[in-house]
Amino acid sequence: MEAKNQPWKGKVGNVKQIGGIETAILDNGSGKGVRIANIDTGAGFRYQLVLDRAMDISTAQFGEHGLAWVSQVGITPPAPFTADGIDWLSTFGGGLLTTCGLSHVGGPENDEQGKRGLHGRISNSPAEIIAIKQPDLLSGDLEMHITGLIRECSVFGPNLLLKRTISGILGQPYLKITDEVTNISNVEAPHMLLYHVNFGWPLIDEGTQLLWKGSWEARDGDPNNRIFNKENDFKSCPAPMPEHSGFGEDVAFIDPTPESDDRCRAGLFNPALGFAFRMTFDKKQLPWLVNWQHWGENEYVTALEPGTNPPIGQAQAREEGTLILLKPGEKRQYELVFDVLTNKKKIQSFVENNK
Repeated sequence: MEAKNQPWKGKVGNVKQIGGIETAILDNGSGKGVRIANIDTGAGFRYQLVLDRAMDISTAQFGEHGLAWVSQVGITPPAPFTADGIDWLSTFGGGLLTTCGLSHVGGPENDEQGKRGLHGRISNSPAEIIAIKQPDLLSGDLEMHITGLIRECSVFGPNLLLKRTISGILGQPYLKITDEVTNISNVEAPHMLLYHVNFGWPLIDEGTQLLWKGSWEARDGDPNNRIFNKENDFKSCPAPMPEHSGFGEDVAFIDPTPESDDRCRAGLFNPALGFAFRMTFDKKQLPWLVNWQHWGENEYVTALEPGTNPPIGQAQAREEGTLILLKPGEKRQYELVFDVLTNKKKIQSFVENNK
């Protein structure tokens, strides 16, 4: 794909002077030995993939400003056998994206179908990288992507294969995640998927606007929830809150409203920084959106999480009849796009559409 504006023409001979994909291995600290990929769009937007953690996204920046929340855990090696209870939290690095699923999203549970830990196993699974494409200045083909295979597999099942491609175009501040989940076993398999998208300072700060549109209810069902109640401005980020220390948090389940193109859009606008960060998804693929707010001191984070289900767990989804059951060989496809908006008219339109 050829970009319309190429100001580097005739002035640059090596694409790495502008951007592209660079893989590496961390050699120090808790992430020692973990494979990563640093991606620079050449338009001020940069991010880091953790290839050994389902190709999830750790840090992300636009210019000098951070976009993502990174937990005190940081990057750790995959730990596929720590899926009991809430052990998932001991490897939860936060980052712009942590993938939850592929067969369970929600708290730990144990029933006749098996034992499942918090948010499933996929984020603790390494990717087999099968393709990397760099942008080509000479031909003008500026598309770049990296593709990997991530497996949630066990003898006798479930056996789910995630084929993930993360792509962009040199010179444009965006990224696209294209996921394909296939049941590669010979029996039916349950499937749940949640994109745990985590934002941090300085993108979120006092006065940052949370942008989404749809009907909602607090996860606890309490109309007087301390955050998600009709008397509170829960779409403006507050200062750190002592009551959110430790496990303190509040969560809303949202039925997002699609726009005229049948896509849902959500994100944040920090007027002090002068840009908005937006994500776009197809409601037919991802009918739910979750807003996690955790304003603890030094654990200051909010998340907007598109998903096939809210994080109610496999057992409740099965009971409600909302659990996806993939037949052998059946596939589901998902697409999630992030972009940075700097144009004032586009920012205004985004804000007005998501009040």
